[in-house]
Amino acid sequence: MAHSYNDDLRLAHVLADNADNLSMERFLAVDLEVDTKPDMTYVTESDQAVEAAVRRTLKSARTRDIVLGEEQGEEEGSTGPGGRRWIIDPIDGTSNFVRGVPVWATLIALEEDGEIVAGCVSAPALGRRWWASKGTGAFTGKSLMSSRQIRVSQVSDLESASLSYASLGGWDAIGKGEAFAALMRRCWRTRAYGDFWSYMLLAEGAVDIAAEPELKIWDMAALDVIVREAGGTFTSLAGAPGPWGDNALATNSRLHDAAMAYLGHFPDQGPPDQSWTDEPEDDAPPPERDNVRAFDFTREPADDAP
Repeated sequence: MAHSYNDDLRLAHVLADNADNLSMERFLAVDLEVDTKPDMTYVTESDQAVEAAVRRTLKSARTRDIVLGEEQGEEEGSTGPGGRRWIIDPIDGTSNFVRGVPVWATLIALEEDGEIVAGCVSAPALGRRWWASKGTGAFTGKSLMSSRQIRVSQVSDLESASLSYASLGGWDAIGKGEAFAALMRRCWRTRAYGDFWSYMLLAEGAVDIAAEPELKIWDMAALDVIVREAGGTFTSLAGAPGPWGDNALATNSRLHDAAMAYLGHFPDQGPPDQSWTDEPEDDAPPPERDNVRAFDFTREPADDAP
């Protein structure tokens, strides 16, 4: 019988409830305290307060577990090191939080023996929450008792695909600006939903591809298991499964190879895949298309869940 993470998922919801209360108390506050970290990213009093609260609860509820958080680093459990680690991003989308944009969330994930086995993403300003645990599927709703299962889309060609990203500048920094622009031109629709939101929309089947060129483990851990349990694929740009690289490519699985052909090469891996460079020149006439085209935006059926 597969191991159940139901108790851990219930705990993740308790952690998320407390985090939501703390963060919403200070969202849109005129006296919000904002600092910058050494990497010049924002950190607020709410980031610190949420992470401290999560750590306090875990210290009493999961005494053996390690806790890794964006703001305070890694701390071993009080009864010695174990094979389990909680990975916390107290506020993913701090820049949005600071500016009053409601697209931010607390990300809570559980790693066991090198695999992310449970995750919860809570976006209180949007009134949304998503979660998943290994082998049980992915869900969204107000609570464990009030939810619906979510599945990725069945879109199978880039011309029908919706691509979401966070920003464009980082792609140039890793030498993939031209390739990312080519992928954007190939896709039917592109939007910068950004941060966790891109990946949750993908898990719901509203987006088909999501990618970012620079991320940390706490940015990705909770997203990884939710995308996978919804039927999607989550890898680094180098193709390594899971959230263990410094970047991410998530798709509905059907489009992963096609997207990887654009984004999945780095200089130390040998000659690049140039399959995307056969696009027409800018001054070439656009390809002929039928005036009416059928699109299939349906999600994978729920009974196909693991």
